[in-house]
Amino acid sequence: MSEQIFLQLAIILGIAFFVAYIIRLLKQPLIIGYIVAGIIVSSFLISFGATNDIINTFSKIGIAFLLFMVGLHLNPKVIKGVGIQSLLIGLAQVILTFALAFIVSLKLLKFDIIISLYVGIAIAFSSTIIIMKLLSDKRQLDSLSSKMSIGILIVQDLIAILVLILISTMNFSQGFAGFGSLAIKTFLIGIGLVLGLFLFGFFVLLRVVKRVAHSQELLFLFSICWAFLASALFAFFGFSIEIGALLAGMVLSVSPYSTEISSKIKPLRDFFLIIFFIILGLNLDISNVGAVVVDALILSAIVLFFKPIILMIFMALFNYTKRTSFLVSTSLAQISEFSLIILILGVSLGHISSEILSTLTLTLIITIIGSTYMIIYSREFYQRFSKVLSFFWRKDGKENKKFLKRKYDAILFGYNRTGFEVLRALTKLKKHYLVVDFNPDTISTLNKFRIPSLYGDAEDLEFLNELKLDKIDLAISTIPDYETNLLLIESIRLVNPNAIIIVRAENINETLEFYKKGADYVLTLHFVGGEHIAKMIKNIKTNKNEYKKEKEKHLKRIKEILKRQ
Repeated sequence: MSEQIFLQLAIILGIAFFVAYIIRLLKQPLIIGYIVAGIIVSSFLISFGATNDIINTFSKIGIAFLLFMVGLHLNPKVIKGVGIQSLLIGLAQVILTFALAFIVSLKLLKFDIIISLYVGIAIAFSSTIIIMKLLSDKRQLDSLSSKMSIGILIVQDLIAILVLILISTMNFSQGFAGFGSLAIKTFLIGIGLVLGLFLFGFFVLLRVVKRVAHSQELLFLFSICWAFLASALFAFFGFSIEIGALLAGMVLSVSPYSTEISSKIKPLRDFFLIIFFIILGLNLDISNVGAVVVDALILSAIVLFFKPIILMIFMALFNYTKRTSFLVSTSLAQISEFSLIILILGVSLGHISSEILSTLTLTLIITIIGSTYMIIYSREFYQRFSKVLSFFWRKDGKENKKFLKRKYDAILFGYNRTGFEVLRALTKLKKHYLVVDFNPDTISTLNKFRIPSLYGDAEDLEFLNELKLDKIDLAISTIPDYETNLLLIESIRLVNPNAIIIVRAENINETLEFYKKGADYVLTLHFVGGEHIAKMIKNIKTNKNEYKKEKEKHLKRIKEILKRQ
């Protein structure tokens, strides 16, 4: 029996590797590869006469680890910093998307009320894992659109926690009257468990973590032990293990070692998650795809088109630009892994059938593929649909118009550690300059120091056309993004052949391309850093006192930078 289990796992993981490798070449999330692998091996497992008990257990462990990791990143400080706009937009999006999916499921797809409720819930949430991974790969986590997306995702995660608690104790076999009889009891037990868990974490757990953190092995073992204990506790009181794992992570999120714990558990979580997503593929019966594909396409249309439209409408009401609205909306156009966890819980409780799970699994695959391409090629999509999206665009406010009307000698795109030094130089030269940055926090800080600054995205061609680039003498970009700098060079050279253009490159190939397009100088931080150290070694050799002076200068500059953050 044990040899059979090992053989099953070997074949499943082998197929998952090859499928995932192909999916990777297509620039799709590996999650899709794992699900497709599950679909492929499902017929093999059936013909092999295998049981799914062991693999199902692994998938449950994977879900617990996933939610534990999500909880580790739901620090109360992060939740507090979401902002009222993200909160309101997130709530509005979840409510309206749920309502739309519920009505479509009930009236058009002819599902019953309970199934329609599950479908509405599943469609309302977006994938934190997919979005964070893609935005991180594009190095756009600090942009306004990314911060809004992350804020909305946090709101969705908090709502999902409440949904999981509710569903795990619902008794639909008795109709909605079952909810009324259990509501008070469920609420009291749930609140008591949550409060007890957080009080225990604050007064006892954090002290224990501080002690065991001296040993990496003990910290790793203790974290896993805590996750399983909390999951078992919630399961004992009639809640799902998923809730226990999620709250266990949230309790540890306030620990200074939460990042370290997350990095330690990640490889283990990834293995069990592979099994989890393969199980989803197993649940998608190929022979039954024809029966669910139409429903999946209809639900995918809601996710890929109507969910972004709902988000853009509400972002327009809060006076966001059409580009920011577009980037936020398209990034959230997929179904969440949270949704599938809720659906699997619904199947295990007998609330919905496995056919509904197959329908939503196929919807997940379609929407993740679609949204991934929309995120990766967001610039091209925006330029193509920019005119159509004019409804969601607001004109620049009076403050922006004040800056746009002025003539500048120099414009600095991107205020960061490099930009700080550039700004010092521009000030000494007494140049009439403007700082442009797409991080609203940076603009807010610069305004406090009365530095001429303007919120804007250098990748937005309409915004660049308003900057009067034909009048400037100098343009400097410390932005690390290749496509943004390429657009800057081309836009400036088109209207101002004599301007000096300095941009930043991440590698030699980018440097050569920028020079070819017309850059006057390309900043390559690795080479500049190496040259600086080489000059120090050449000039002061091994004189420790001179290095001490250089250290003091460096610390002084760092402190100046920190004052402006």
